[in-house]
Amino acid sequence: MLPGWLIVGASFAYLLILFAIAYFGDRRADQGRSIIANPWVYSLSLAVYCTAWTYFGSVGRAAAGGIWFLPTYLGPTLGLTLAWLVVLKMIRIARSYRITSVADFIASRYGKSHLLGGLVTIIAVIGIVPYIALQLKAISSAYALMIGEHDIVFRVETASAAWWQDSTLYIALALAAFTILFGTRHLDTTERHEGMVAAIAFESVVKLLAFLAVGVYVTYWLYDGFADLYARAMARPELGTLLVFDGAGRLGYGGWFAHVLLAMLSIIFLPRQFQIAVVENVNEQHLRRATWVFPAYLLAINLFVVPIALGGLLHFGQGTVDPDTFVLTLPMAHDNAALALLVFVGGLSAATGMVIVEAIALSTMVCNDLVMPMLLRSRRLDLTRERDLTGLLLGIRRGAILGVLLLGYLYFRLAGEAYALVSIGLISFAAVAQFAPAVLGGMYWRGGTREGAFAGLLAGFLVWGYTLMLPSFAKSGWLDARFLEYGLFDLWWLKPEQLLGIGGWDNISHALFWSLFANIGCYVIVSLLRVPTGPEATQGALFVDVFRRGAAPPASFWRGGAEVGDLLPLVARFLGQRRTEEAFGAYARAHGVEHIGQLRADPELVHFAETLLAGAIGSASARVMVATVVQEERLGLGEVMDILDEASQVRAYSRELEEKSRALEVATSELRAANERLKELDRLKDDFMSSVTHELRTPLTSIRALSEMMVDDPGIELADRQRFLGIIVSETVRLTRLVNQVLDMAKIESGHAEWHNTDIDMRELVNHSVEATLQLFRDRGAEVRVSAPDAVPLLRADHDRLLQVMLNLLSNAAKFVPAGSGKVDVRLSCDGRHVRVEVKDNGPGIEPALEPVIFHKFRQGGDERSRPQGTGLGLPISRQIVEHFGGRLWLESVPGEGACFSFELPLVPASAGG
Repeated sequence: MLPGWLIVGASFAYLLILFAIAYFGDRRADQGRSIIANPWVYSLSLAVYCTAWTYFGSVGRAAAGGIWFLPTYLGPTLGLTLAWLVVLKMIRIARSYRITSVADFIASRYGKSHLLGGLVTIIAVIGIVPYIALQLKAISSAYALMIGEHDIVFRVETASAAWWQDSTLYIALALAAFTILFGTRHLDTTERHEGMVAAIAFESVVKLLAFLAVGVYVTYWLYDGFADLYARAMARPELGTLLVFDGAGRLGYGGWFAHVLLAMLSIIFLPRQFQIAVVENVNEQHLRRATWVFPAYLLAINLFVVPIALGGLLHFGQGTVDPDTFVLTLPMAHDNAALALLVFVGGLSAATGMVIVEAIALSTMVCNDLVMPMLLRSRRLDLTRERDLTGLLLGIRRGAILGVLLLGYLYFRLAGEAYALVSIGLISFAAVAQFAPAVLGGMYWRGGTREGAFAGLLAGFLVWGYTLMLPSFAKSGWLDARFLEYGLFDLWWLKPEQLLGIGGWDNISHALFWSLFANIGCYVIVSLLRVPTGPEATQGALFVDVFRRGAAPPASFWRGGAEVGDLLPLVARFLGQRRTEEAFGAYARAHGVEHIGQLRADPELVHFAETLLAGAIGSASARVMVATVVQEERLGLGEVMDILDEASQVRAYSRELEEKSRALEVATSELRAANERLKELDRLKDDFMSSVTHELRTPLTSIRALSEMMVDDPGIELADRQRFLGIIVSETVRLTRLVNQVLDMAKIESGHAEWHNTDIDMRELVNHSVEATLQLFRDRGAEVRVSAPDAVPLLRADHDRLLQVMLNLLSNAAKFVPAGSGKVDVRLSCDGRHVRVEVKDNGPGIEPALEPVIFHKFRQGGDERSRPQGTGLGLPISRQIVEHFGGRLWLESVPGEGACFSFELPLVPASAGG
């Protein structure tokens, strides 16, 4: 037991530290030196997911059901690890269009609808306010234990004192005051609160260290480690069952899946999580770090949950102490006041972090999507004539924060220890899960409509209320519980926890299934019944294609007239004159204009003004306010689709311009290189001529030399004369072949070659080519083996050209196989789409360095000293022929193990082959 003044003082000191961090963070942000531009800060701030429900309740759930508390943390781990691209797309959309909340996200996607934004806000408030009550209860109960108001061996009951004597009320008021100081000191066009994010990251560290401290204390101070704890628990039958994993435990596999899915959706769609993960993100790249840091954090904070639960049950026994308080009661029972105070501060940190962020997110939604739309429509107020509305906006948000905290206290006061308060965490998770179809569908399906989203949200919310919220009220004694047993109107198929007679599930899994079934079904069916309107199609295209469009403003979707003199005062009413002038001044400089007055009120400027307003009052209200000073001409769906088509062409043209722009950046170096390339081409031409003349000169030299010898010596021996004449004939044939190949290559490359296409049996052609070259292989003492199916489909091509390819490949193989032991394998195959021919030899192979140039003209493989005679044109010609018919020719070789030349031809000839 500790004195109340010490606990209150420590609590306020801690809150002042948080405020100091937040104040410092905001000051640095105003100076342009953000302290949260760090992936570690972003990752730690996501741990606002771990509330007092985690800090105290996880131990309680583990004490009751063993590891069944894990789905609540497996879901976020899997969600952030596997679906980080979805979160990345949300961040890109929010940044591009100044989205300020999950309600604003949905409203903006479906034509900037006030109706949808208001419905989402109502669902969020109804679902989250009881969750806030849970945080107040945790702080209140922990405080009561610490000051000894309740004995630790009894379950803590809600205070029965008058409301003005209830410390929980003053806790709620204090949290409201700190939340107002944290989040509503001024308006921000991006709705970011950098100081708050820094404070939340700090409190995440505090609650983790505090929980680890009590975990180490229980595990290694009170007991002798994990093994000792588990051995003692296994010795007691009533505790041993908590350590047994029988597949899925009491939840069943379906229940595990449902709870994991529920937690997976909650990590994105809880208002506080959307605020931190999406709205407060300052750098998309931080998400990559968070995909493993946040799961690691969840692992660390749950590491000692089971040991603490077992330690509490071993020390106190079952049914004597509320297991939710074990993290406090164990240190207090052993007179460790310092650790108990640290644990209390950690629990306070977990609760206050959640309350602050949740209240700020809900206040933004209430202001932008519920109150402002009604005020803007009120003719009696006529806000369009007010000169400065910043005070009104801040007042609405501060009032909303106070109202949300007081509603949380009211729920706490009325509910007490009711069933609804115990299970409200998962009930709240199921409520916000209803946002998933509208958000995810809107991000990936252009056909989603406002009516579809509204019908889905309303249907899911009503089913959630009937199957989950009403039964919790009935079990709390607030409603007659008869309808739980007999169903509404005594209809058995309307039993809230066994809808349509389906039972065997836990209440959370049952409600989640039916609510999402109704939600998704209504969303899809209603959307399919009506074509999206122009605004819906516009927003759908912007959201779905955000990665392709980038952050470029959708100015092309706006048509009308406006004046800068009207836009500037309009924005200043909500953001203040200074901030507005700074924003418009930065816009002017970015567009090469010195003064704001020189700006032209084009569609892009109108969109910029609307986006600024969207950051302060939400996208739907911003559209209404801009419409009061501009004359907008509405676009129909057909016009929007035309714009989208045109935009696609513009994007393609823009990409071309970007490519050309990049090319222009290196134009100078390219121009310098152009002359070098021309010289290189001239050199290649000289090399080509040199190679041709060299190849021509060699046989001509032999012919001339031998002819001159016979002319100069008429009496030469007959045998020598015959030998000389044989060499002359051979060199003449070689010369003729060279000239023919050069001419053939020239014709093919110039497109003047003649092609005579017929139906070809490749099996017959392969056998014919092998027979034609058989003597070459016999001369080398080589063996040729042919492998071919019994029949292959006919191919439409030029028989003589393909025969030329086969003869080239076979003659090459004959040249390079080792004499006396050469082996050549010729394989023919067909896969139904292509015919493939492979010619593989066991020669020396081709070195990797020569593979890229083996198909170049006048280049040959093999060692230069032992290379057989040849022109080096056979392979280039063969490749040209194969590619002409839509095929390809390639080489596979391992030095020392031979070479394999393969070519493949399509059964349906290419158009060029005609």
